[in-house]
Amino acid sequence: MVSLELKRVLISDSVDSCCKTILERNGVTVDVNTKLSKEELVSEIPKYDGLIVRSATKVSEDVIKAGKNLKIIGRAGTGVDNIDTVAASLHGVLVMNTPGGNTLSAAEHTCALISSLARHIPQASASTKEGKWERKQFMGNELFGKTLAIIGLGRIGREVALRMQSYGVKTIGYDPLVSPQDAAESNIEWMETEKIWPLADYITVHVPLIPPTKGMLNDKTIGMCKKGVYILNVARGGIIDEEALLRGLESGHVGGAGLDVFVTEPPTGSSADLVKHPKVIACPHLGASTEEAQRRVAQEIADQFVDGMNGKPLIGLVNVPFNLSEALNSKPLVTLGERLGKVARTLAGGTVTKAIVTTHGALQKSKGFLTASVSVGLLDQPGTNLINAVTLVKQAGIQVMVSYQHSRFPLAVSVHVIGNQGNVSVTGSIIGEGIPVLLKYGAVDFSGPVPLTGKLTLFSTKDCKPTHLLMEIIPSLQKASVAIDGF
Repeated sequence: MVSLELKRVLISDSVDSCCKTILERNGVTVDVNTKLSKEELVSEIPKYDGLIVRSATKVSEDVIKAGKNLKIIGRAGTGVDNIDTVAASLHGVLVMNTPGGNTLSAAEHTCALISSLARHIPQASASTKEGKWERKQFMGNELFGKTLAIIGLGRIGREVALRMQSYGVKTIGYDPLVSPQDAAESNIEWMETEKIWPLADYITVHVPLIPPTKGMLNDKTIGMCKKGVYILNVARGGIIDEEALLRGLESGHVGGAGLDVFVTEPPTGSSADLVKHPKVIACPHLGASTEEAQRRVAQEIADQFVDGMNGKPLIGLVNVPFNLSEALNSKPLVTLGERLGKVARTLAGGTVTKAIVTTHGALQKSKGFLTASVSVGLLDQPGTNLINAVTLVKQAGIQVMVSYQHSRFPLAVSVHVIGNQGNVSVTGSIIGEGIPVLLKYGAVDFSGPVPLTGKLTLFSTKDCKPTHLLMEIIPSLQKASVAIDGF
């Protein structure tokens, strides 16, 4: 079983003390320093194997480059937009979050904002504190019978649905990663966004800020909504186009907004204009700000670090496109993939433009990490590992495809590459105590498995008998003090 070696970890943001306690209990030296400037962090990070942050620390490419010993970055929370995950991947550094730690707090906060919008509670409270008694001005609406649209049906979205359904609210929603059947299990009617906008009395977004979601509520989509719609964002600033939302509020097309996050935090520009708007309930990013959530995310990130040290399955990884735990516990297969990739690249002349990784037999479900391990071999560069290989191979202009094939091999991997010296295909497997072997080169089956250990030399015997070739080669190799393990 392979594990992460974490001797020293830096906690650079305020997290619950249980995080430090758990790590120290498991033999990790932990330093807590929440006042580091960027320059100071760059100077300090080479000392550490792991880094734990919340949202204040910006883990930039400069920080990651400086972290010569850095193996893992943990976000005690959900969003990782303060971490350069691309740079982390390129440098082979794991990035993980705590996807379930603040779920309940964020869901409850969303529901509180929905109720506050329906009854104008903050505005009514402020008015009453000023000595006024304006009952008619703050006439509200019941939530019973209203339609809530939930964009993003992950943990938080489903918890919001569950709670609002108790009010008698109809829940509809959209998530490209959730099927209509799965949504129905949470009593949510799945539909495309174009159908959602005209139906919703309330719209809440629970998605990450990525190119497809940036500004998804804009002039066009807000214009498709019913007049008086209420819009909420307890996810990430930027999902809603703030200028468009302001225009909607000013025109009366949007009845109000509940905003916990903004494009700029603390708010400036359009963000500040929204905070000041009388129809907006604004909070300073409080979605996860409960004592329970902070304890939970601190414990979860520490537990995940410890799991990594003990070789257990890792959850919350955000920059690994395969099951890393499966890979860490399948070292012989990882080695096989790397060796096949290296052999194929070498036989193809050292330059590869395209590779096809084909699994056989029992390896049907192991394509993910095998693609990464073959990519390590195709690149054969210092610093390349399972975490960064897929990204680096794309940067190198190598297209890697995967497939599965029923064949006579009960367990095998084939790598077919197109290189500057033509096409090459090699097939290998695992024998004995996890020894990677070469079974086939092109259309030729070897008479016995060829161990992919140490140095490997291949010769063509098209023009002479194998015994004659060996008689010519062996003396030359012996003269060069090359030890021959087999042939």
